[in-house]
Amino acid sequence: MKYALDPTPFHSTHSVLEFPRLAAELGFEYLQLTPHPDVIPFFTHPKADDELVAKLKAECAATGVQIASILPVLRWSSPDENLREAAVRYWKRAIQIAVDLGVNQMNTEFSGRPEQPEESEAAFYRSMEELVPLIEREGINVAIDPHPDDFVEEGLAAWRVIRGVNSPNLSFVYVAAHTFHMKDEPLAIMDTVGDRLRVVHVADTMNHHASHGLRYITNPPGNPVRVHQHLKIGDGDVNWDEFFGGLVSNGFTEREETVMVTSVFAENERAHEVSRYQLEAMRSRVAAAQAAHSVAR
Repeated sequence: MKYALDPTPFHSTHSVLEFPRLAAELGFEYLQLTPHPDVIPFFTHPKADDELVAKLKAECAATGVQIASILPVLRWSSPDENLREAAVRYWKRAIQIAVDLGVNQMNTEFSGRPEQPEESEAAFYRSMEELVPLIEREGINVAIDPHPDDFVEEGLAAWRVIRGVNSPNLSFVYVAAHTFHMKDEPLAIMDTVGDRLRVVHVADTMNHHASHGLRYITNPPGNPVRVHQHLKIGDGDVNWDEFFGGLVSNGFTEREETVMVTSVFAENERAHEVSRYQLEAMRSRVAAAQAAHSVAR
């Protein structure tokens, strides 16, 4: 398993070419390349040319930090056919960037619309018909996250959509900060997905269902909002003993290809301190969960 830094909190203070050295300084051997205006921005065509990609690859080699995964967010499930077709083109370039960087893991969101679930699912499968042959030919694995405010937000329902593509190159992302939006119990999701769980994002969040659903109040009531945070471990309501125990039982922590990413976005002013804290917390909790699992056996 690879422990990776999500450099999103540093986007405004560091250039993309500084990310590998930053990750090394924070104690990480891997990083996850998330949407960035100079590489693969949210929703639009990738902006990195071959020269920038080569420079980034050279920085990784110089620092000994590898890119564990690349996370594009593109509208490949859009009910708007023009946007869907454009997203497929953007995905092709994003895949080429991954290949050129020597990265074989990508992860993403469904990127459809919850008010148009049937149309979005149909668009998703249309995109898969065109992209899966390329994904399989290039040896890329694409893991997908049921993100809040998407056409599929529940964990097991999302897995069924992924499974329906019928490709071993598609897998599942479990984002701990989305735990209370996924409806299904974390252990049920991990157990059902099995070794197709390839990426986890580690960040805490509050349970918005608590206090009779009044922990967060929006005005007017009934607004179609999806409230969640990406807090550091221990600042929310995620059951971390269950989470890490589930990953150990799943075998996630023992597989070479899996990626555990710290994804705290709530404390940019303390990003260095929080990143180091997250790495130590992830390592120590994995070790504790492995020890408990060994004793239980």
